[in-house]
Amino acid sequence: MKVFLQLGWFFKQERKSYITGVILLLFVALLQVIPPKVIGVIADHINEGTMTKKLLMEWMAVLIVTGMLMYGLRFYWRIMIFGSSVKLSKILRDRLYHHFTNMSPAFYQKSRIGDLMAHATNDLSAIQQTAGAGVLTLVDSLSTGGFVIIAMAFTISWKLTLICLIPMPLMALLTSWFGTMLHKSFYKAQGAFSSLNDKTQESIMGIKVIKTFGQEKEDIEDFRKQSEDVVQKNIVVAKIDSLYDPTISILTGISFFLSIVFGAKYVLNGVLTIGELISFTTYLGLLIWPMLAFGWLFNIVERGRASYDRVTKLLSEKVDIQDQENARDVVPCGDIEYRLTSFTYPGETHPVLKDIQFSLERGETLGIVGKTGSGKTTLLKLFIREFEGYKGEILFGGSKIADYKLDQLRGAIGYVPQDHFLFSANVEENIAFANPAVKQAEIEKAAKLANIHDDILQFTHGYQTVVGERGVSLSGGQKQRISIARALLMNPEVLILDDSLSAVDAKTEEAILASLKQNRKGKTTIITSHRLSAIQHANQIIVLEEGTIIERGTHEELMELDGWYKNMYLHQQLEELVELGGQ
Repeated sequence: MKVFLQLGWFFKQERKSYITGVILLLFVALLQVIPPKVIGVIADHINEGTMTKKLLMEWMAVLIVTGMLMYGLRFYWRIMIFGSSVKLSKILRDRLYHHFTNMSPAFYQKSRIGDLMAHATNDLSAIQQTAGAGVLTLVDSLSTGGFVIIAMAFTISWKLTLICLIPMPLMALLTSWFGTMLHKSFYKAQGAFSSLNDKTQESIMGIKVIKTFGQEKEDIEDFRKQSEDVVQKNIVVAKIDSLYDPTISILTGISFFLSIVFGAKYVLNGVLTIGELISFTTYLGLLIWPMLAFGWLFNIVERGRASYDRVTKLLSEKVDIQDQENARDVVPCGDIEYRLTSFTYPGETHPVLKDIQFSLERGETLGIVGKTGSGKTTLLKLFIREFEGYKGEILFGGSKIADYKLDQLRGAIGYVPQDHFLFSANVEENIAFANPAVKQAEIEKAAKLANIHDDILQFTHGYQTVVGERGVSLSGGQKQRISIARALLMNPEVLILDDSLSAVDAKTEEAILASLKQNRKGKTTIITSHRLSAIQHANQIIVLEEGTIIERGTHEELMELDGWYKNMYLHQQLEELVELGGQ
């Protein structure tokens, strides 16, 4: 029952609804003891020959009124208790989603998406059951069982009641034991479901790769094994769960046997009447539900506790990147300066950036080039505070980036990552993502700057064309340019293009860069690229190798150094010439 204590904060918050629901449940439990008593009284009147039509109608009226009251009360307690449990699910879902949005990339590097989805669906459903059906079962089993036992003991025979309750301690012991086993097994079953969920999500997202490499059979077999693991772990849960009903049925059967044997003896001795024995056995029948419910309660509670433990563990993950106390609530602007000694990714030992020192004046363009894995993207992610823990400092407008509120810092930056992500919406909604209320003219202006406007007009429904999940219906170049338009619509103080022109041809690249140069005067732009033509116009270019700046300067200055930059530039020029047929 520990989970009820863990959910105490919610029960306190919704105490009015739960108190009302519990009171209504108690009334229903109290009303349930009336029909068996009425049946016993009617049986005695029939046995004694004193039953009249008027008397029968009066007792029938009592039964009808009792039934109608229970009908109405059951309707309203469901609204109070089950309605509140839905609120709990919503609160926890909101907390999880808010938690997910606050977590840094380091969190998602160690967490599986399918597992996170399982937390937000399966686990929350089990917790909702605990706050709904669990509370109902606890209150109903205790109240119904309590009132029935009181009615049996005080209106019929306390001795016979004690005799029939002999199996109850054994039932409590067994159900507690089953509950402990169920908690462990269900925790494992939920973990297996999370793995299967992650596998499914990953396979669907990577279906093109799977088909390209002809790995359909292997992937299906892997899925089958994980699915079988889920089945086996849930079968273990079902086996433990299946022990409840037979155990309770055997113990209630023993109680019925004791009631018939000793009840018949009491009737023969004149201690009880036939009607009282009938009422007693009817009451005993009412006890079957509380007994079964008690076993069902352990099932619900242990499932809920396992899920709540999983969700609580997830929510306890600390947010790596947070606003500092007294952080500045202003959008930063001005010069950018890196004074970075070193940076190492969490859990790693080898630094990925070392001795990064450079300044970028407001309105200038910075080009960053280097081999794959040289640290270009990492350098940018530190600027937008996706990672912290570096030695040194990064300044923006004369202040450390950590001195600004995170929302304000990122509000000054338009970031187009390498892995451009489009939502399952139309083109217009994707471009206007950061500002849904923006006018159509502004959306089209951003699209023109990104050289995607004409392409959009060729789509079936123009700007209303749905792009599909992650932009599946678009080419790589179209997705890149829509992502660039989305960033440009913000008119950010700093625009970051992280290898965001790799999927467009040279002519389109040139048109985009010309638009940026003309329309972003006074605004800072940072471009990383493997294609040097994308950054040769930059005011400053830095060349990274193994996380260290090995060359810096303008295009002309770097060409004079006769180093990596010049060799790569000449190599790419030669490649371009070959592609043009040597002309």
